[in-house]
Amino acid sequence: MDEEIRKLFPAVEKYAYLNNAAVAPIPVVAIEAVLSQLRDVSENGSLHYSEWIATKERARKLVAEMLKVRPDDIAFMRNTSDALSSVAMGLDWAEGDNIVTFEGEFPSNFYPWRMIRDRFGVELRVSKRKGGLVDVDDFVSLIDANTKLVAISFVQFDTGFRCDLERIGQIARKHDALFVVDIIQGFGALELDLPSQFVDVAAGASHKWLCAPEGCGILYLCERARERIQPSVVGWISVEDVWDFDNKEQVWKPNTKAWESGTSSLSLFYGLEQSLNLLNKVGVAKIEKYLEELTDSLCSMLVEKGYRVLSSRLKGEKSQIVSILPKEGWTDVGLVKFLEKQNIIVSARNGLVRIAPHFFNNLEDLQNLIQTLP
Repeated sequence: MDEEIRKLFPAVEKYAYLNNAAVAPIPVVAIEAVLSQLRDVSENGSLHYSEWIATKERARKLVAEMLKVRPDDIAFMRNTSDALSSVAMGLDWAEGDNIVTFEGEFPSNFYPWRMIRDRFGVELRVSKRKGGLVDVDDFVSLIDANTKLVAISFVQFDTGFRCDLERIGQIARKHDALFVVDIIQGFGALELDLPSQFVDVAAGASHKWLCAPEGCGILYLCERARERIQPSVVGWISVEDVWDFDNKEQVWKPNTKAWESGTSSLSLFYGLEQSLNLLNKVGVAKIEKYLEELTDSLCSMLVEKGYRVLSSRLKGEKSQIVSILPKEGWTDVGLVKFLEKQNIIVSARNGLVRIAPHFFNNLEDLQNLIQTLP
């Protein structure tokens, strides 16, 4: 990748930073943008409030363009968990309904559905791992006429398994179930086209592959989803005319923005806008191709080093996340701590060591990892 890109990420000067599936470094242009808004508040108070909101709206437009949806289909939340919980609590659950999900889901995309099971007696159907990965055939076999919601991650957080969203989405749509996708581990590193993938609801956040500050959660609801889901947490900006404080009976906004309840950390959207501009300048399609080539090389080197790659590398299933089993005598946590002492940053997940390069990484980072691995 272009050395000019690496210069925007000071972390690469100190580390072989390969932990972008947890928290990615923020480029200096995003940091400067965040600070500019905070300085504005310090020096001018609320005088430029309209520009703060305009920045948030530009960020919304950039998110929507990357997902191939309309800006009004996007709401900003605190995080992925809030987005998915708002969906869970906004549906009208009935006896006999079921939810289909996967046992390996990150808790953000499991606990809301467990809560619905416990609170309303809805059946929670959980597809089991197969070799640590998603058995898509088994997963879709659980969907039937009583399925109200199907929940899966685009990319699994521990193994990097990439789901065929279009296939699952078509089957969910056939049974008139809402298709809910946690996109956080793919958004920014892999191309997405939510309408063509039959995704009704998507949730994610800013701090992983978008390389932006934490705190900008993303909720996508298509019109079909909004017909079934009601806002469950509302506030002063959920209504059509936010400045008409006297009209307490006015209607909610006619789009996903109704799910935004109140004041947010507007400085964060300054950072998000700059990070999204950077990703768009490079191009997500180019980033995806680059990361596929980089991780293909990584997997070859890992096998030569004697490591077992647990991530699928089949076409359509592989992603930018590569997870390996530690060698005998090592634990996942022990190996991660050993590498950290050598300024190589990866993470431990479910007994695996997860390696997650991004577009600012290069082959030297991976060679450093391979040479350092015991």
